[in-house]
Amino acid sequence: MFEGLSAFPLTPITSTGVDAASYAGLVERMQAASVDSISALGSTGSYAYLDVTERASVAKLTVQHAGPVPVIVGIGALRTRDVLHNLRSAEDAGAAAVLLAPVSYQPLTEDEVYGLYEDVAATSSLPIIVYDNPTTTGIVVSDTLHARIAGLDLVRSIKIPPASLDVAQVSERVTALRDAVGHPISVGISGDPYAAAGLLGGCDVWYSVLAGVLPAECLAITRAALTGEAELALQLSARLDPLWELFRAHGSYRVASAIAAQLGLVPTVNLPRPVHELDATGQRAVAAALRAI
Repeated sequence: MFEGLSAFPLTPITSTGVDAASYAGLVERMQAASVDSISALGSTGSYAYLDVTERASVAKLTVQHAGPVPVIVGIGALRTRDVLHNLRSAEDAGAAAVLLAPVSYQPLTEDEVYGLYEDVAATSSLPIIVYDNPTTTGIVVSDTLHARIAGLDLVRSIKIPPASLDVAQVSERVTALRDAVGHPISVGISGDPYAAAGLLGGCDVWYSVLAGVLPAECLAITRAALTGEAELALQLSARLDPLWELFRAHGSYRVASAIAAQLGLVPTVNLPRPVHELDATGQRAVAAALRAI
């Protein structure tokens, strides 16, 4: 589960709460495509907007509909108390691993970030993926801090931010991180437009937003990259450039929401307020990009 393609499903949210039926359909779609793992309650899964009860329900739904595909569950929250509650829910649901981003309103020191992972590792029965997402959390995890956190027994993977579209530069970044950690660890790339270069540059897994709605297309890129077919992987990624441009313009969260709605996988209104779906101009751009690819 720390190699290949990990698909991050949108959690469709309507005025009455999580749309369980639509969510189950998304998970079954990814399972049918044979993704390597499914990561529920990541940023695309709106974890920060759901309470602990809703998150426990989504974790159970994911495991129930994922079949044999391993399920990773995001457990990040503002307070360690709630992180540990989410951890228990993930364990009870039958998750295979947990994904943890340091989330905070007040800036955290490096010792405080390390303390969060230390507290989780002390009580978890599941492997932990470190979610390094400075754009959303505002917390930059240095390689020195990554090395400290990776020293905890249950830490198995690091999800790094987008690195570069240049394979050589990605290779330098991944090598530097592995050297800092000092022992073998899975490194995963996020930022879908950078995924092909990330995999070709030495990352083990693609933690993917787009795979939550277009799993087959993302699997083709992943398989090509990990079997050494570099030219094919880059070509397949380039075919998705119309979507990558929209990701850069609007963010992957809202674009994934629009794709899922236009494919009839979720209701038109599917994001938690105060977040709104793309406006009419954005929706037309998504429709044009889907036609183009």
